[in-house]
Amino acid sequence: MARPLIGRTIRRLRMDRRLTQQALAARLGISASYLNLIEHDQRAVTASLLIKLGEQLSVDLAALSGQQERQMETGLREVLSDPMLGLEEVPENEVTTLAASAPHAARAMLALYRAWRVAKEDASGLALPTGRRILLPNEEARDFFHEHVNHFPALEAVAERIGAELRAAPSEMNHALAERLRRTHGVAVAVGRMEHALRRYDPQLRRLDLSESLPRESRGFQMAFQLMLLEARDAVEAVLAPAEPSTPEAATLIRIGLLNYAAAALLMPYALFLNAARELRHEVEALAARFGVSFEQAAHRLCTLQRDGTRGVPFFFLRVDPAGNVDKRFSAAGFPFARFGGSCPKWIVHRAFAHPGATQVQVAQLPDGATFLTFARVVAGPATRWGEPAPMHVVAMGCDIGRASEIAYADGIEIPRAAVGIGLSCRLCSREDCQSRAFPPLEHRLKLDPNEASAAPWRFETGR
Repeated sequence: MARPLIGRTIRRLRMDRRLTQQALAARLGISASYLNLIEHDQRAVTASLLIKLGEQLSVDLAALSGQQERQMETGLREVLSDPMLGLEEVPENEVTTLAASAPHAARAMLALYRAWRVAKEDASGLALPTGRRILLPNEEARDFFHEHVNHFPALEAVAERIGAELRAAPSEMNHALAERLRRTHGVAVAVGRMEHALRRYDPQLRRLDLSESLPRESRGFQMAFQLMLLEARDAVEAVLAPAEPSTPEAATLIRIGLLNYAAAALLMPYALFLNAARELRHEVEALAARFGVSFEQAAHRLCTLQRDGTRGVPFFFLRVDPAGNVDKRFSAAGFPFARFGGSCPKWIVHRAFAHPGATQVQVAQLPDGATFLTFARVVAGPATRWGEPAPMHVVAMGCDIGRASEIAYADGIEIPRAAVGIGLSCRLCSREDCQSRAFPPLEHRLKLDPNEASAAPWRFETGR
């Protein structure tokens, strides 16, 4: 079965491998003119040709989904609609053409825009002596994990080796981790009252202190993190080195993220977790209970199941605070997150704060028709002292609606009728009748009439 708009993805992969159309066509056993038509989405791709493309381009079929192109188009729309640039409206077909025919130039444009935003927000960001592109450390770390599809086989291997040596059931894992730290590394684990900290390791005293305010599953994760810090350091550095982070801060953020990944892989072994996810139909609460981890830990682990040959359902994942700030974000499901600015107020992510303790479900449909099953739940961290508000976030996930039958949260939903129209953000959304719109899209002129009040807060011309 052909994939929609697969041509642009084939073109990008071919160009990344420095292959001409003639060279790739010869490997596929087709003419260069036929490949040219495929790359311009003027010919369908048969199943047999799709398999050949995966083999010749050294990618699995999931890599041909067009996710990177879609994300790039979203980024370009955001950049080109920024009022600070003073541009006229850029037609949609030009954005698509730029992403498809000049992906390297498009990436350079996005990098330049990010650098401009950083320089605008922090003038000191211009003073990099190396002359490398400017990125906020958290953005650089986020890009790193996105580029690796949030899957690291080398760290999975280390976790599996240690897990085989521990041979501990989930209910016994905390004890097994504490014993390995003590016997193998001479590290004593102590739980007690701590001010302004949840975990602290003293390398001189070989002592790991954990706050008594941490729940059991969080104590286990912190011990797993410490064990990986001691035993997976070489594997982490080998993964990190080729990325050549631009600043020490970015390197440290990526390093911590990789150690978190390895800790999760130890607590939730790949094969066992994947089988359980399929058995429990990806009900995150049930998975968390089975493996003795938190909702957020189980949710995040679901997004890392991208091993060749045994892939899980491609999910997107994000974590957002009550102010709408996104501090974690990853998409294996092709959901095109808005990189700059807020998201849609109609999305279940924001409404979930009103229902703590319950998982909220929504069928979300983007303006282009792409539809996703999304679910979200409030998670709260421990407060470090009395009077200090506990940190609260919403953890949200979702997958393409085509995989909804594999997800427990879709049960009982009439999917076509339940779809809610959302946008990426108000300034990129052209839905004219939205009552939740915060402000009008930048590329349309407003309709202002003092003699009429409409249900939608903004009316605008859609024919431009």
